[in-house]
Amino acid sequence: MNSRQPSPAESEPDYRFTLANERTFLAWIRTSLSLLAGGVAVHTLVATFRIPGLRRAIAVTCVALAVPVAMGAYQHWRQVQTAMRQGAPLPRSRVMPLLAVGISAVAIMAVIAVGFR
Repeated sequence: MNSRQPSPAESEPDYRFTLANERTFLAWIRTSLSLLAGGVAVHTLVATFRIPGLRRAIAVTCVALAVPVAMGAYQHWRQVQTAMRQGAPLPRSRVMPLLAVGISAVAIMAVIAVGFR
């Protein structure tokens, strides 16, 4: 729970917006946990591919992507909360482009792995 009192220039946002912001944060955290679990699962459970190191590359990419997604989720949640309290425009997420590129890279590696199996 946040015990910080809003400054005079800030106001408490409608609780529905606060809860929506929290749900968005939790969705990003679920995505991060899924990437982490997927990376561990690929490394632990998937048989070695014909291309040496590809399994490890997929696993490491998933796990490495989980870190900035989780950190970015928290940072974005705080920025949105602050913007809502101040009546400012909502910030854009810096995590989305990173996530799109990272998951595209994992998907391309998976296609190569399955294609050359």
